[in-house]
This record gives sequence, structure tokens and C-alpha cells, in this order.
Amino acid sequence: MSFKNIQEYAHLSVNGENWSEAFAEAVADMEAAGGGTLFVPPGTYPTRSIELKSNMTLYLDAGSELFFLDDIENYERLTGNFEGITRTMYKPCIYMSHAENVTVKGEGVINGNGRAWWERIWAKDLEDARPCLIYFEHCERVRIEGVKLTMSPAWTVHPLFSNNVVIHGITIQNPSDSPNTDGINPDSCTNVRISDCLIDVGDDCIAIKSGVEDSEVFRPCENITIVNCNMIHGHGGVVIGSEMSGGVRNVTVSNCVFQDTDRGIRLKTRRRRGGYMEKLTFSNIIMDRVMCPFVFNMYYFCGKLGKEPWVSDPAPAPVDGGTPSIRDLNINNITVVNATSCAGVIAGLPERHIQNITFSNVNITMCKDAKPQVAAMMARLDPMCAGGFVIRNATGIVFQNVSLHQVVGEAYLCDDDSEFTVTAQE
Repeated sequence: MSFKNIQEYAHLSVNGENWSEAFAEAVADMEAAGGGTLFVPPGTYPTRSIELKSNMTLYLDAGSELFFLDDIENYERLTGNFEGITRTMYKPCIYMSHAENVTVKGEGVINGNGRAWWERIWAKDLEDARPCLIYFEHCERVRIEGVKLTMSPAWTVHPLFSNNVVIHGITIQNPSDSPNTDGINPDSCTNVRISDCLIDVGDDCIAIKSGVEDSEVFRPCENITIVNCNMIHGHGGVVIGSEMSGGVRNVTVSNCVFQDTDRGIRLKTRRRRGGYMEKLTFSNIIMDRVMCPFVFNMYYFCGKLGKEPWVSDPAPAPVDGGTPSIRDLNINNITVVNATSCAGVIAGLPERHIQNITFSNVNITMCKDAKPQVAAMMARLDPMCAGGFVIRNATGIVFQNVSLHQVVGEAYLCDDDSEFTVTAQE
């Protein structure tokens, strides 16, 4: 094992304006020594992608900043996976593949300098998929701790096909208008622990995924723990899907705060996606100024093929391997204030209902001066303002000690094919 200070390689930087070769040489020296720690002292280090290897720690001291260059055409390209599809992508800013025992930690900043990437996306002038800020695939025992991550070109932290991942005490900040800059997206991973993080982004704060119907490999995402996190802005606080063809199970989310997120707890999928979401527990969560605290939507119409008629067809379709399922959720000790659109949307398929959701000790107060908004990305759902729960094609829904305040209209709007019970309501 070795200890390297990146300043030892300053002679390889280009007038201090490009440290790409310096980082590559330092990593190569540590790999030859069997691993070690690469120390980054205070200062700004412009660079392109940094690829870490097994048994390495990248330590960013307080006052240090990795600043990723935006000379897009000079980035190496590789074959990776984004949104469930294998495709050519620009090499991620921090990248690991088939590595083990890798840590990124410290009190420094990793700045993805994403504006040029976003502008190319808005102009539809980018040949391949944008890089994530930190992306690792087929890895074992990866830890990300303490650092601040900002201005990511795409998803900020994307673990893929990996096991034993710890993400602790990091801060993620991307502008609210930045496209698809999700915070942390565990994707077909096992044993992931996310704790004590602050996430303020332009898309979903944390999104759990497991591929789409066109994926080459189907692997579940399971045994995920999310605790003591603050989610700000973004399209959802904790989201599952819509890429979930490999299945998602055994997820626990507790002791979190969601502020100004479009939705709070959000599950999204559609026909032909297949897979399952099951054994999910959400507890001890506070939501403030959330448009809709609970969205469980099996008619999600965004993305490729999302506007095809079969996505939104209200008639039953044949049940087959492409029929997704959502079942066995426990939601307890939730406080919501200033919700605007409605208390929740539970929208299953006529051929496969959403099954067995228990809400217990949930207190929801709607905003008095809210304006109408569409709570879920699905057809045949009108804008609502301070509405109650909308329940369609759902069975075994239990509301136990659930309090709804300042709701306009019916507290529970349920279709004839659904079944729910309300007990011990205040």
C-alpha cells in the first residue's frame, strides 16, 4: 500500500489547468503498489475522468476541489449503462469497474461543471450519454463519505451491479433546472446503506432502479436502507422506478425530511416493464411543501414508448411476464404539511391491482392557498387542489389512524374495483 499526494505529480499538470495526466499517473503508481491513498490537498484541480482501482482511497482535504473540464469532445467514451440500457457514454468523472475496497472521502468538493453538458442536451446536440459524476459498476465494498458533490452532468452517484455500498454524510447540490441530475441512484445493487445525506437536485433525490424490459441483464435491487437524510426540491424524495424490471425488494426508509419535492414517496412503472416492488417500509418522515406525498403509479407515461396507447388503456390487458406488480408496503409515522395537489395517488392496473398497503399514524395537512396541479404523470388524472387520496385498481389498502386536514372534497376517491378500509380515524 502507498500514500501519494497529488502535488507530487504537479509537473504532469498543464500549467495547473489540466491535472488529468497527473491523476492517471498517481493511480497507476498506487495500483502497482497494491493500492493506497491518494491525498488531494487544498486547491482547485481541473481534470477529466479519474478511474480508481481496487484497494484505493481518494481523500479530498477541506478546501480542495476536483473541477471537471467541460471540453466534451476530449472525453474518452466507453460502453456503460444508463436508464437501464447499455449504450456508449462519455466516461464518468469518477469511475470504477470490477473493483473492490474503494473509498472516496473527505471534506472537499467534486464539481462536475455540468452546464456545458446540460446546454448540449437542451440543444439536442450530444452524441452519447452524459457522464455521471460518480459511477461504478460490478464493484464490491465501495464507500463514499463526507464530500460535497455539485453540478453533475447527469445522475450524481450511480452504483450499478454492485454489492455492499455505503454512502454517508455527503452533500449533493445541483440546480433545480438541471436535467436528470438525480442524487443517488442504486441500480441492480445489493446491500446499500445511505445515511445522513443532504440532497438538493434537479430530478429525483434518491431513485432505486433495476433495469427496463430491454435490459440485457435482469438483477434485482434489494436490501436498501435510507436513514437520516434531507431531500430538497427534486421531482421526488425517495423514488422507485420507473426502471424496475429486475425487481426491487426489502427497502427501508426512515427518519428523513422532504422539503419542496414535487412528490414525496414515489413508485412508478407501467405495462411491459415487468418486475416487482415489494416489502417496502417508510417510517418517521416529515414532508413540507410537497405537491403530493404519496404517488404509486402503474401508468407512468414518460420516456421511450410512454405515450403508446397500451400504457394508458383503462381496459384489462393479458397478464404475462411484462405485467409489473406493487405489493406489501408499510407506511407509518408520517407528518405532511402544506401539501398542494392531493394526499396521494394509488393507481394500479385493472389486470393487476396494487396490493396490501398499510398507512398508519399518518397526518396530512393540505395547503390553504394551493393551486391545481397534476399529482402523477399518468393519463386520465385531472389537476387537483388540496384533494384527498385517489384510489384506482387497488386491493387491501388500510388507513389506520390517518388524519386529513383542509382537504377539499372527498377524503377518499375510490373506484368500484378497489377495496380499502379506514380505522381509528381522528
